[in-house]
Amino acid sequence: MTDPLAVFDTVIELARRAVLALTAVLFGIFLIDWLVRTRRLSPFGGVARFFRRVVDPLLEPVERRVVRAGGLPSAAPWWALVAAAAGGILVLLLLQAARGVIVEAMLYGHSARGLYHLFVQWTAGILQFALIVRVVASWLRLSYSRWVQWSVTLTEWLLRPLRRVIPPFGMIDVSPIVAIFALWIAEAVLLGIW
Repeated sequence: MTDPLAVFDTVIELARRAVLALTAVLFGIFLIDWLVRTRRLSPFGGVARFFRRVVDPLLEPVERRVVRAGGLPSAAPWWALVAAAAGGILVLLLLQAARGVIVEAMLYGHSARGLYHLFVQWTAGILQFALIVRVVASWLRLSYSRWVQWSVTLTEWLLRPLRRVIPPFGMIDVSPIVAIFALWIAEAVLLGIW
């Protein structure tokens, strides 16, 4: 019987290599597309026609967002590369977090006390992460995006009462910071009980 952590470590290593290889391939593709878009390669050659026919339709959503934000359409390949690399890094971070969850479950999940500690730690961690996502989304003006709506749903019960008591300082809402500190204190108290 194989060790589940060894299998998970192998999956993580394969994912790292896949993300690196995919990023390298996309760099090459997007470099050529950028060269075609900026006319550094002949727009009438076979390579340019292929990229306009195959790659440009795939980059069209990225190009629309870049142009709406005030950028040049020729920058779309680079923004697509940044998004792909960030997505790969996010996948790797999620795999590492899942490995940490498996390790914690293996170490602490054999008793009722261990399960209680895991539940308290994971609940506090998820709520703190949701608060951070909500704050960053407000900075990027994505507060009502469907991608961050889950964080609003998870944290509104905590932030609404704090906002009634704590006034904003100018344009800065400090209630998420107070909520994170309250979660730390609540986690410490709950873990100290048992």
